[in-house]
Formats: sequence, C-alpha cells, structure tokens
Amino acid sequence: MTEPLKKGDLFHIVAASSPINKKEDLQAGIKVLEEWGLTCNQMDTIDRSWGYLAGNDEVRFNELHPNSYYPLLTFARGGWGSARLLEKSQPWKEGWMIGFSDLTSILLARLAGGFQGGVHGPLITTLGSEPEWSKDRLKSILFGNCVPDIYGDPWGGGLAKGPLIVGNLTVMTHLIGTEHLPTFKESILIIEDIGEAPYRIDRMLTHLRLAGVLQQLSGIGFGSFKYCEDEKDVDETKTFRLLDIFKNRTQDLKIPIVSNLPIGHCCGNASLPLGSQAILNGDKGSLSLLK
Repeated sequence: MTEPLKKGDLFHIVAASSPINKKEDLQAGIKVLEEWGLTCNQMDTIDRSWGYLAGNDEVRFNELHPNSYYPLLTFARGGWGSARLLEKSQPWKEGWMIGFSDLTSILLARLAGGFQGGVHGPLITTLGSEPEWSKDRLKSILFGNCVPDIYGDPWGGGLAKGPLIVGNLTVMTHLIGTEHLPTFKESILIIEDIGEAPYRIDRMLTHLRLAGVLQQLSGIGFGSFKYCEDEKDVDETKTFRLLDIFKNRTQDLKIPIVSNLPIGHCCGNASLPLGSQAILNGDKGSLSLLK
C-alpha cells in the first residue's frame, strides 16, 4: 500500500516522452500541485529536446530514476519515447507516479515489477485544464481520501471484482511478448486511445484476443477513443462503428462491460490507481474503488 502524500512533500517532474511544447500548461499544472501543499523539485525539462524526444535516452532514464527519493513523480507529457527506457533494468522505488497515454508503458512495467502507486491520470501539462471534479479525484487518491465512483454506459451485465489495469490500447498492445505487462488474470481492464481508425482498434483488440489477454479478465471498460471515429466519414457499408467493434470483440467473453467511461484523452480524465481493487458494475455502469 502506497503511503498517502502529506503537505510539504516534494514532487519530481519527468519528461520521459516528447518535449514540452507549452510552458504555460506546465506551470498551470505545477500551480495545482503547489496549491495542494506540495513542493516542486528543481527541474531542467523545459526547452530540452533530442529529435522528437525530450532528451536522449540516458537523460530521460536518469530523470525517471533520480538519485534522491521523491514521494511523487509526475510525467510532463505523452507523445512517444517512454518504452525506449524499458530496455534497461529498472530500479523502481516506492511512491506515487502519475501519467497516461505514452506513459502507459512505464506505468504497466512498474506494476509488472511489483510496485503499487501508479496512477493513470492527468499529466502535469494537462492537470491545469482538468475540471474541478477531476482535480479533486486525483487529490483524493494521492492523499488517501474517499474517491467517488465514475460512470459509463453498461452493456455487459453483472459485477466484476479485481485489480485495475488501465492504459492506452496502442501502447499496451505493443508490450505483448515483453516482460513489462502485469498479469491480467481476474483483472479489470480499462483502455482508451486517440487518433486510431476503427480497423486499427479492431486489429489491436484481436491481437489481445489472440494473445489470450481478454479471456483472462473479470471485466472490461472502454474510456475515451478521441478522433477514432469521424461521423461524417461513417459509411456502414464500408466500416464498423466503434461501439460495434467493442461489442463484437468482447461480448462473447460473458463478463461485465462498460463503455464511455471518462478516462483518457478527454477533459475530465478520471484518475485510476493501477493495481488497486475495484468493482465494475455491468448493470449500473459504475466503476468503484475499494479501500
């Protein structure tokens, strides 16, 4: 169990993927955490780049694994690059770690390594623009307070109980065959994505089926799939709607399923602690965290 944060704790910003391109968004996120009583560690992430990455692999690896201990590591932004850092042995430390999108690779690898405290939630550059309920939710998780349920659209009935595995579908699928995926047995899987065509979503879900991942789950939830379906281009004689793909690839699993959860690339990205016990209600459409 990860120790709750307290006022005065230091947080460390990690730019493990693409370079920071909006300094004002970074400062807005820092302000939120400082208003919670946390203190930002001195950083050198701004204006740092190496091609399309926020520094070379060694620089980013060392930033991910600082010599000093920080109770909270928060990622700067997504994009691409975090999986490159997994080629080295990871000296994971206890504590909290927050991010999503490309950072799925690091969050899942850390969970596979036996460490709790990973949170699929806003990046430091997106936190400032999150609605108040989303900020309050993240604060509650980090400081050990009660966390409210979130809701989506139910269409696979029943109750599922198990540890949460949350992440970007594309990034997660590309970890299959590596040591960096946690066990999916009796877990609740929540996935999201952005900018992927319906046939690619179909292909990745099929990959998860062929790898035996989906068949192990106790429940599955679908978050935001932003820019993955363009209504004006939908021709049902030539493509499938996303919801049809979700149902076709999962309903035969006979497990609780909820779609349209407020998770992922949406303003209102509900934070979820990886590895925590949860209940997915396929009748009410709720996802609840257990203490």
